[in-house]
Amino acid sequence: MARSKSVQTSDRSLTRLTAAFAALLAFSPIAAAQEPAVVIPPPSLDEKSSASTEIAVFAGGCFWGVQGVFQHLKGVKKAVSGYSGGTAATADYETVSGGKTGHAEAVEVTFDPRDVTYGRLLQVFFSVAHNPTQLNYQGPDHGPQYRSALFTVTDEQKRIADAYMAQLGKSAAFPARIVTQVSPFKGFYAAEDYHQDFLTRNPTHPYIVYNDLPKIENLRTLFPEAFQANPVLVFKAKS
Repeated sequence: MARSKSVQTSDRSLTRLTAAFAALLAFSPIAAAQEPAVVIPPPSLDEKSSASTEIAVFAGGCFWGVQGVFQHLKGVKKAVSGYSGGTAATADYETVSGGKTGHAEAVEVTFDPRDVTYGRLLQVFFSVAHNPTQLNYQGPDHGPQYRSALFTVTDEQKRIADAYMAQLGKSAAFPARIVTQVSPFKGFYAAEDYHQDFLTRNPTHPYIVYNDLPKIENLRTLFPEAFQANPVLVFKAKS
């Protein structure tokens, strides 16, 4: 385990940390991220939905950074860190960290498909949120709980995901084969409270500074029209 998840931040300090996080984004150049961003085309096949709310589940290594990226994407209503792929009985951090539960650290994204489509979420996920060519690890974090995976909620999501991965493979956008698993969604279990909004609440945490803040900056640089400076926070939604 390359990072510690024992750091907890009180709600009272959230405003101060959010301001510090915004300052880091505003005045620092793009950092040397553990996993650099990749410029990729949008999906040729995408959804056409008139619904106001849809859910998608993504797994791409440590959920801190993946959650942070989606929280800064316009059209996203909520992004929650948690576990998917296993059962409710094993959906806690210590058990999942053993790598034998079937769970992956995942993020459940609630979004408005009229503002941001599932295909757009996939483009952001593959481009800036993680490296889809790493099998059962992401950067410093190793084990099947850190695998790249899409838990598709609908048949349409599966069709779009499969088509997009084939499209990216043909385009040779990545130097190695995409190993992202596409599995039917069976359940999502929210992670412990101290994992939620971790990136925003702990912007000076060494793991966040090195691995995850560059992802937010890359999102802003590569997708400026889709970037929102104020993240959609879980704790704000609770209050």
